Amino acid sequence: MTKLYPIAVGSADSASTLIDQRIAGLGDWRADTLTKVRAIVRAADPEVVEEWKWNTPTWSRSGILCTGEVYKKAVKMTFPKGAQLPDPAGLFNSSLEGNTRRAIDITEGEVINEAALRDLIRAAVALNVAATKPTARRAPRKSAS
Repeated sequence: MTKLYPIAVGSADSASTLIDQRIAGLGDWRADTLTKVRAIVRAADPEVVEEWKWNTPTWSRSGILCTGEVYKKAVKMTFPKGAQLPDPAGLFNSSLEGNTRRAIDITEGEVINEAALRDLIRAAVALNVAATKPTARRAPRKSAS
């Protein structure tokens, strides 16, 4: 595996470089899978930002959408707010027991349902954006005299 050299992760460019390095260092089916996942996430919303957190590719917009962890037998996409997302295609197949996050384990040779994954990413974006919109403030009530 290629050694990842630390660089400042203050910009999207440096995070993208680290993700490129991670993919290049894999050299097997996981590289192809992570490349495909990355392309799907980026195509789902042009405002998605690539980040490098916890030594892991992370995609955000108004908060974290998902991460792309790499394990020996799977590429895992973890959605920190996954339990709140609709999943009509049944993509979530891991971390199902909690009340917050959900994950998708993609194993060697598995075909990714690209349309359903794009929809899931878009739902995560909508959830994050809605949570960051300011709420309307009510005018203070006048007390009855």
